[in-house]
Amino acid sequence: MNSIGKHYLETVIQNFEGLKSLGERAIIQVDESHINFSENENSNSVSIIVKHLHGNMKSRWEHFLEVDGESSGRNRDSEFEGSIHTKEELFSIWNEGWDFVFNAIHNLEENDLNKIITIRSQPLTVIQAIQRQVSHYSYHVGQIVYLSKLLSSSWDSLSIPKGKSKEFNKRMMNKNT
Repeated sequence: MNSIGKHYLETVIQNFEGLKSLGERAIIQVDESHINFSENENSNSVSIIVKHLHGNMKSRWEHFLEVDGESSGRNRDSEFEGSIHTKEELFSIWNEGWDFVFNAIHNLEENDLNKIITIRSQPLTVIQAIQRQVSHYSYHVGQIVYLSKLLSSSWDSLSIPKGKSKEFNKRMMNKNT
């Protein structure tokens, strides 16, 4: 049996993989002409959210155990400016951001989990820092899914479609017997 630390890291990887996949399955359904749509000047587009996630991921994970997670080279405000013009560009920075996450997590060992790191000079255990990022990325991937659903001309559900719960549950129960 795996130790709790190893199990935790495996679970975190699964959670991040699930968030990455969920975001991708949503973005794919948005026409390229809509990736920069925002309701008003106080809301963000899919491309802006992806830019922000990329900046956050690079800052938090590139040198995860060595430097403060709010890297001195990060210009957070610029993450909310400008636009991305193609889905190819969007997915390029999306994937690069997730590469920072997965490279850092895959290099962690069980004995790293109680180490203290800082984010904006705030001391956190590695576990606390990871959980902070799981929550942050879940929040923004949820925004991407919501926007994508609004902007898609023919939405393909990413979970159980409305009115299909009984059918889904029956299929799952038959699968597990």
